Amino acid sequence: MDPVIIAGAGPTGLALALSLARQGVPTVVFDETEAGRTGDRPARAERTALLSPGTAESLARLGCNTIHEDGTTWTGWRTMRRRQEVARAEFGPDSGTSPLHIAQHHVERQLHEALATEGLARIVPGTRLDLLEQDGTGVTVHTRGADETWWRGSYLVGCDGSRSTVRKLLKIRFPGRTAVDRHAVTALRVELPNPGEALLHRDPPGSGLGPEVMARPLPDGVWRLDWLLTPQSDLLTADAVVARIRGTLTAWCGRVPPYELLGTAEYPVHQRLALRWRVGRAFLAGDAAHLTGALGAQGVEEGLRDAENLSWKLGLAWHQGASETLLDSYEAERRGAVGARLRATDQVLPLARAKGLWPVLRRSVLSGSQRQYAELLADSHLGRGPIGSPPVYTRSPLALPAPRNGSSEASPLVASCATPPGAPVVDVEVTALDGSRARLRDRLGRDLLVVLIAPGTGVWESRHWLTAGLMPRLAKAVAALPTRAELLVAESYPGATAHSVLLIRPDGHLVTAMTGCRPAELYSYADLARGGPPAQVEDRVPH
Repeated sequence: MDPVIIAGAGPTGLALALSLARQGVPTVVFDETEAGRTGDRPARAERTALLSPGTAESLARLGCNTIHEDGTTWTGWRTMRRRQEVARAEFGPDSGTSPLHIAQHHVERQLHEALATEGLARIVPGTRLDLLEQDGTGVTVHTRGADETWWRGSYLVGCDGSRSTVRKLLKIRFPGRTAVDRHAVTALRVELPNPGEALLHRDPPGSGLGPEVMARPLPDGVWRLDWLLTPQSDLLTADAVVARIRGTLTAWCGRVPPYELLGTAEYPVHQRLALRWRVGRAFLAGDAAHLTGALGAQGVEEGLRDAENLSWKLGLAWHQGASETLLDSYEAERRGAVGARLRATDQVLPLARAKGLWPVLRRSVLSGSQRQYAELLADSHLGRGPIGSPPVYTRSPLALPAPRNGSSEASPLVASCATPPGAPVVDVEVTALDGSRARLRDRLGRDLLVVLIAPGTGVWESRHWLTAGLMPRLAKAVAALPTRAELLVAESYPGATAHSVLLIRPDGHLVTAMTGCRPAELYSYADLARGGPPAQVEDRVPH
């Protein structure tokens, strides 16, 4: 079968290629740059990423072994207004709740290095796609640049950025809003108060600093400083940037400490969402499908989530065939999740940017609580709330239907569990059938996971409990599932009782939690998770 063609060698395209390679799927990645190695490109001040703990773990699982060393996990977060602290969040050293702040070129470099060890991934530098055709069995594309030729692939994924050629060739509209925010950014090496803590400062004291400035730490004493620019702000000159730096440092330190200016940039924030993310065998992902960024929303994080969601579905399609339902579920889940974030941001943005806002909020919107509003502004950065929390795929063709007539009563087959169907699972320790132990997230990426909750098994060797209780029947049921699955055992899981069985997708989202071993029901849930039986080749036509 032909390889999957990926247009674009940014974080989304590289992560998708690496994930597919780990599933035994060959890929060809078109990189428009001549360097052919993303880590050789100059770093830009505005290109950093905030990664949730789950996404950082996913990159580490793919082979980005120094992802945490190259980034910084914050010790805390503060929100201030003028000279008053109005909100604070603290992260313990082992809490696993702090986001990872990392320069984007470090992410790309590590993905490149991991891909270099994979024989199934080929990166073609200096190459740009300019024509595409597709039929029921694959796609044919033409490139120009270093390799002006035709290529044949099983699927095509456009990860080629906000000006995506793939999106234009597919004639997909990209509606949204331009420059909803505008920022000036610098990277400084400097000593600031509260090292390790990120700071969002509203109405900072001092003239000419604007309505908002943010400081976020990076490794090696480097800080990223962002100033929100008003619509009336002129284009920044070098002198204006230095004036902002000196004024801000004086407001925080009482003086201007020694600093080294490493880079500066000015950039607008756009909000856009492609109307379609799939046309036949062609898909969009990353900035080609969506632009976010207002109020701290993270485009890199969302692009990596796109890759994680799409990779296991394309892997299943490449090896076993896939139904239209499975392939359509990528757009339904990811476009739905990003669209919900954009709507939530649009609701908050007018409040965040309105003049004279705080007195109004105290009287009405937030029942007099500055603190609640300050926490709302931090949601995107801290990965919580409707703007920042991990997606839950409830409205998905792969999800269980909602109870009829609005009933809240659960099926007697469904077990209690702290994780709702469609949400990311909690990372717990699990034991494989060979007795090896690992973290649950370390087993994700390729197959369905079936996890039996069996308290007490941790103190016994696997040979003792493999033939006891539910295990023999459950192992037989898992072997008979319509798609590959791995059986694991966990001593406990939040909210789950003994003998519960969790069915988990390769991207770590829960399908369902069942009570006991019910082979017929487990089969039907696994069939639901794969979108039903694969379509026949003649049925897989572009639409």
